[in-house]
Amino acid sequence: MTIHDTFAGAQYVSAILDLAEQHNLVLEIGWDFQHYSAVLAEHRPEQAVGKPFDPALHTMNESNAFWILGWTREGELIHTQAMRMFDLGGLRLSDYLAHNFRDFPPTGLDLDMERSTYRPGPGAGRIGGQVFYHGELWVKRDPRFRGTGLPGALARFAMATCVLRWSPDHIFGFMPEGLAYRGLMEREGYMHSDPGALTWHIKGKDTPLRGFMTYMSHEDLSFILKLPTSETLPALAA
Repeated sequence: MTIHDTFAGAQYVSAILDLAEQHNLVLEIGWDFQHYSAVLAEHRPEQAVGKPFDPALHTMNESNAFWILGWTREGELIHTQAMRMFDLGGLRLSDYLAHNFRDFPPTGLDLDMERSTYRPGPGAGRIGGQVFYHGELWVKRDPRFRGTGLPGALARFAMATCVLRWSPDHIFGFMPEGLAYRGLMEREGYMHSDPGALTWHIKGKDTPLRGFMTYMSHEDLSFILKLPTSETLPALAA
């Protein structure tokens, strides 16, 4: 990462922190996923930590993962998200997911894993090296925060934090088809997607849940962070 990238990233993070403060939101960053899981169990019991970030299943620490929690000043949890590193080595992401996509299920659903499928797209076939998975993105259904542009800005905050610390080759995530069609991908800052990547079958239901794979390269991330915040963040907050 260049000095200019670092400076641009720091400015971007600072601007989003200012935006969060305007919404009475305090952001907490950490890497102790035992703590993260315990916070969710206490403050968001209806939606436990997802499988990709479950500390009972994975070894995560300050060298390979982090989480973000958003609190009101009154101590109410209203936001979560997390990122985790995967070093693919010589593999392409499409090859990795072909065998491991079931490790990234949507939470809170009784899934039929045997019928669920992954369809590799052209983007996943180009992704390799050190990649970060971006998930756990949640904002409480509250008019103080939903519909304000804040969720998209918070997703960009995680991207900028990841770039400043690790400068990864790629960041990727998954998004329900309906949300992608409504523009959430663009609001979060993602520039690319593989549509139709995931098809999750829910037990007892005929209609599956389909998902996009969203992704950004190192060059994409550098470009986003260099965009003037005066042009991007006010639009997000409108």
